[in-house]
Amino acid sequence: MNYSDRQQRRFWLWLYLGLVLWGVPAGLSVGAEDVSVEPIGPTADGRWSFRNHVVPVLTRTGCNMGACHGSAAGKNGLKLSLRGYAPEIDHAVLTRQAVGRRVNTSAPAESLLLLKATGALEHGGGRRFDPNSLEYRIISEWIADGAPAPVESEPTITRIEARPRSISLPVGQTQTLQVLATYADGRCVDVTRWARFDATDISVAKVDDQGLVTVLGPGEGAISVGFSGRVDLARVTVRYPAEVDAKLFAQAPRVNFIDNLNLAKLQALNVPPSPPADDAAFLRRASLDTTGSLPKVDDVNAFLADPDPDKRAKLIDRLLASEAYVDFWSYKWSDLLLVSSSKLPAPAVWSFYRSVRDAVRENLPWDQFARRVLTAQGSTLSNGWANYFVLHRDTIDLTESTSVAFLGLSLTCARCHDHPLEKWTQDQYYSMANLFSRVQLKDGPGGAGDVVVAATSEGEIRHPRRGTVLPPQPLEGQALAIEARGDRRQAMADWLADPANPYFDKAIVNRVWAQFFGRGLVHPEDDLRATNPASDPALFDALVADFRASGRDVKHLVKQIMNSGAYQRSSTTRSENAADSRFLSHYVPRRLPAEVLLDAIDLVTEVPTAYAGYPRGWKSLQLPDSKVESAFLDSFGRPVRESVCSCERSDVPSVAQALQLVNGPTLNEKLRNEQSVAAKLGRLPSDDAVADFLFRAALGRPPLPQERAAVLKGLSDANAGLTDPAALMKARREAIEDLTWGLLTSKEFLFNH
Repeated sequence: MNYSDRQQRRFWLWLYLGLVLWGVPAGLSVGAEDVSVEPIGPTADGRWSFRNHVVPVLTRTGCNMGACHGSAAGKNGLKLSLRGYAPEIDHAVLTRQAVGRRVNTSAPAESLLLLKATGALEHGGGRRFDPNSLEYRIISEWIADGAPAPVESEPTITRIEARPRSISLPVGQTQTLQVLATYADGRCVDVTRWARFDATDISVAKVDDQGLVTVLGPGEGAISVGFSGRVDLARVTVRYPAEVDAKLFAQAPRVNFIDNLNLAKLQALNVPPSPPADDAAFLRRASLDTTGSLPKVDDVNAFLADPDPDKRAKLIDRLLASEAYVDFWSYKWSDLLLVSSSKLPAPAVWSFYRSVRDAVRENLPWDQFARRVLTAQGSTLSNGWANYFVLHRDTIDLTESTSVAFLGLSLTCARCHDHPLEKWTQDQYYSMANLFSRVQLKDGPGGAGDVVVAATSEGEIRHPRRGTVLPPQPLEGQALAIEARGDRRQAMADWLADPANPYFDKAIVNRVWAQFFGRGLVHPEDDLRATNPASDPALFDALVADFRASGRDVKHLVKQIMNSGAYQRSSTTRSENAADSRFLSHYVPRRLPAEVLLDAIDLVTEVPTAYAGYPRGWKSLQLPDSKVESAFLDSFGRPVRESVCSCERSDVPSVAQALQLVNGPTLNEKLRNEQSVAAKLGRLPSDDAVADFLFRAALGRPPLPQERAAVLKGLSDANAGLTDPAALMKARREAIEDLTWGLLTSKEFLFNH
């Protein structure tokens, strides 16, 4: 036996002992498939491919990035497609332009492509690789071979895979990732050298350009890997170090599948759940999240006194059956569909809003809701859904808004080039856009706001780079023949409802989940990128499956969420879960949305806000139009309904908000109003009754003993030394105003908890 043979035998013996006898090391997963992995190398005929080898080199070394030659204008006369999305164009640019100096097939070493990349000639981008590197070898040998162009017959990548798929290591440990690319001809190639690595949560782990993952802190995150337009994820799980009593998991309420999956996730991370919220907190939370309204004092009293063990489930049913539920969710979906007089006359706004409201009241299944929107035709005054196409007259705007609204995907980058971070190509973008290219709008006979929407038999959108018309096709659906007759939009609606579509149901489930927890399982709620993973994929998949099984019933989804122990947990944290804001170990308090806050102030003060052109007593959540003037709503982040993005609604604190609460006219004028709650309570003889009513009205609970004592002392001190009845009444009224103001500007009132 020669030395080489002995080395090989020792290696395989060591591998056997390591994996079989000693077990797989922590953090390393062994693939179930026995795949033969090839190193990076030329094709079977010994040639380097421009598409599969040269372009990845240019991408890995940053040559075709947005900051370099991949920018819209290029750099110093050289413009490449961003991240190599158009190899045919890149080949022509490198071989045909600059008088053939970029690529010199007669003397490869004299090619500018090599001289500048190695620093032999001055290069604004600096040195990108060494003359003795594999990158240099690939490009130089490709040039020497005659710089062959990409051909359609060469195998393309079908998928990439990160290995290991899951990493579980203590803080401070490292793990190197491997990236495998599978080609259409069945070959599996190790492309780690040219892959792109990014960490989704740098508080959990970081990753360098070579794929070395370093664990930084407890929690769960992911490492996204990308190569040649394909992406994959490796999840990183790091248990929290605190000692947690297993009884906390065993004793936590388990109402439905949400709790089983959530508690399994918490136990895997070693994060204990908080106990259930008390009845007062749950009543207030459930009312605000479901209807956007505070519970009235009588409802608080009745619920807190009710001994029925099923009273929470019955409350949820009542809330879902209420008119306030219709108000709230009609407003929410009007945000999504951009119902606004900024682009629609008032009659059209009302028509669109009534259609949305009728669908909410009917509890229309979500796929039917989407179908009514996307296939609407006829007069916008008799069919309110048709206004969607008036708002989005431009085919590009219509395509992108529809994608965000109903798929949770932003395709904007693919408008100009293949998406740099996702799998969506420019071809897919314009194929999908062509589904909406045959929508015709013309003025109707009904006057202002009457537009007739119809599907026509003509009209195409051309691919801007190819100059051709692509067959209309949903992102991952079946293509239609260009010459096919009928309303192309029906194909889009059919694809949305197709169980094989992985985006439609996830998008609405994530939006509804975000309404009740302040953030989606994917965050932001309308950013369902493959490189933006869910905090709990198993729970997300289970919710989607249950939603589909229910017939895409939004109320069913809401009930599942609200009845779960996860939703009903206290916002009070334990020391071991205080840092968690993603895994539902406790309810995370969040500021009330602008409209909910103003309606709550109206309810407590008993002075409704007046909206020009609307009946007295209307709530802000009943307004069909976001353009109704209100400095208060604008200050607190009301969306303007110009973009489908959820980022339009803001909860960022500002000086304007503080001024509105401290000395703004909205709150102070309500308190001074002669019909206000302060005026009515001022006529009550009992200070104790005043305290009890205001706390229940504003906070949904009776005052704590120390709070009651402070209020009684404050009201008593306001009367000290006064004997004149008028002065006593005035002082008492002002003290009640101050007490009400203090409650309405407290964190407990301003936040849902």
